[in-house]
Amino acid sequence: MPLSLRRQEFIRGVRDTLPLLLGAFPFGLIYGAVAVTSGLSLAAAMAMSAFVFAGSSQFIAVGLVAARTPVAIIVLTTLIVNLRHMLYSATLLPYLKNLSQKWRIPLAFWLTDETFAVTVHRFQQADGSTEKHWYQLGSSVAMYLNWQFWCWSGLMLGTKIPNASEWGLDVAMPVTFIGMIIPFVKTIPMAVCILTAGAASLLTLTLPYKLGIVVSAFVGIAAGFMAERNLKKTKGALPQ
Repeated sequence: MPLSLRRQEFIRGVRDTLPLLLGAFPFGLIYGAVAVTSGLSLAAAMAMSAFVFAGSSQFIAVGLVAARTPVAIIVLTTLIVNLRHMLYSATLLPYLKNLSQKWRIPLAFWLTDETFAVTVHRFQQADGSTEKHWYQLGSSVAMYLNWQFWCWSGLMLGTKIPNASEWGLDVAMPVTFIGMIIPFVKTIPMAVCILTAGAASLLTLTLPYKLGIVVSAFVGIAAGFMAERNLKKTKGALPQ
């Protein structure tokens, strides 16, 4: 029975992640195509995909490398972009804290935005399953293999795809992010945070070295924090 349940959870995780794979494929393809023209070797580009496994950070890093950006700026930018994974991990920790390290380490490495989006909903379902981490594993493996395949395809076809970054295919990733974020916008501070960060990203779009991402992230977090604090003050001032 446990083996059958594990298989069911794994397959269910793969199945629920399938629609999100569509958002990753053009992004991975463009990453591979741009990587080969940015100055990275084929081995370095593929190693980044295999061992970093962070789509948005890879794409940003490749663009910054091509622009001969200082290493410190590249590190800072990718760090800020990936800080959201700390929040993902904190959210999933209550459900995974009883797992051994041999489980938690690979699940942490494979954690992506898409996997988090489907997994957190699965963990929140009160159906008594004790093997939900297999669901996360299924989602993780599906995302990882999909990403590696399309990055490799982009690397192989890179020199044959003229101006791949200008095709506009990378719009699929922001659309995917928006679709994943909407279900989590359940409070006013969250809405303020997202809207402020979005507005800031448009206003800082022309900043060099992709610094607009860093600025927008901090502005959005600050706005959300202030909105939450003001909301608590307002509730506290209301007559009981």
